[in-house]
Amino acid sequence: MALPDWSSNEETISALKRVSTATLTTQLFRRGFRTRFMQGVAPVKPGRRMVGSARTLRYIPMREDLDTLATLGSRSNAQRAVIEDIRRGEVLVIDGMRKAQAGSLGNILALRLQVRGAAGIVTDGAFRDTPSIRALDIPTYAAGQNANTNLTTYHPADYDLPIGCGGVLVEPGDAVVGDDEGVVIIPASLAEEVAHDALEQEIREHFIYQQVRGGESVFDVYPMNEQTARAYERWRQELTDEQLDLLD
Repeated sequence: MALPDWSSNEETISALKRVSTATLTTQLFRRGFRTRFMQGVAPVKPGRRMVGSARTLRYIPMREDLDTLATLGSRSNAQRAVIEDIRRGEVLVIDGMRKAQAGSLGNILALRLQVRGAAGIVTDGAFRDTPSIRALDIPTYAAGQNANTNLTTYHPADYDLPIGCGGVLVEPGDAVVGDDEGVVIIPASLAEEVAHDALEQEIREHFIYQQVRGGESVFDVYPMNEQTARAYERWRQELTDEQLDLLD
């Protein structure tokens, strides 16, 4: 699978690492996208940021004759195949059918993804070995935790195809961004412009936040009236790159 253009743009990556998923959903909303934030998916360990291009894995319900301990190590196993093909900076996004009756992935496979340089793991199912996964460096997001092996619920059907995860359509190459609030998916074709505009929005909202802290009414600054807008433009023009870095 070819790498999406946005994933090689350092400015885009830097911006996506700085902005919140809340800001990104606003930018997507302005473009007509209302359903890009995953429902029920939360960070396994808060305090980490995740940005990467999507690689997808689709599960379907298990069948007893197909999903056995003997099939786990098969080279035709879609779960193992996509993990061994993950490249640095990619995020494995798993369609876990929004079921938490089993772990859609465990600590050994999570470690393998970390070693391969993956940027994160997302599932709308559960993880197993969650305490061990939480101790890894790789950002991870899930809808729950469950000690049962995936064989009890899932059959790994295929990968690198469009999937649903947390109620969101995810296509391979989409931008996957995670923070303490959750995970948002940005269509690959929009990633660069959304990243740029989201960063500008957060700079503007930093200014607004300081105005409110100083006692200004939201009727004057959120949204800005003409006077506040002029003050912001002056402030923005005088803002240096060094000062911009300190706004986080």
